[in-house]
Amino acid sequence: MQVTPISPERLAELLADRIAALPAEDGRRLRVAVDGAPAARPGALADALAEPLRLLGRPVLRVSAADFLRPASIRLEYGRQDPDAYHDLWLDDRALLREVLDPLEPGAGGRVLPTLWDAAQDRATRAPYVELPPRGVLVLDGALLLGRWLPFDLAVHLAMGDAALARHTPAEERWTLPAFARYRAETDPAELADLTVRVDDPRHPALVER
Repeated sequence: MQVTPISPERLAELLADRIAALPAEDGRRLRVAVDGAPAARPGALADALAEPLRLLGRPVLRVSAADFLRPASIRLEYGRQDPDAYHDLWLDDRALLREVLDPLEPGAGGRVLPTLWDAAQDRATRAPYVELPPRGVLVLDGALLLGRWLPFDLAVHLAMGDAALARHTPAEERWTLPAFARYRAETDPAELADLTVRVDDPRHPALVER
């Protein structure tokens, strides 16, 4: 295994080039996941991909898994700080599949719901549907995305060691740490991902190459 330091800007360019090189015959739309704990800042990397992809002629739609959480009555059924519920129940993966990923299958219409649920207000966002043009790229960020049989054309995992994850996680969110330990043990996202990036310091990522 080789770990190579890379700047955030170069990482975004490298990923955009790799995404743009994926087959897109007949206007096929691509689904890209950036998976990582909130402390790893998957949303920042997902956002950074948008401009280089557009410069390569690929329309981009940004979606966050945090906008597809289940209602509080389900998420918090076992309390507000249950790591197993956070791991198993918080993400509405069926809604994400139905409203975002399946509509981007080859031959589907590309009509996507960009947000579903406002977790802070605990109510539907009532967002309008949007259409991702042919050859467009969905870039989805979120935590605990892999190992759920969600169809991605490319999956990037942002990996952090236990000490780094604890250090970068706010005190009020450290109850989630056992969920990420379980995710590594049971799912092994670094093995499932197409590309793994070490982000013990998110400002200084490093590519992991097998």
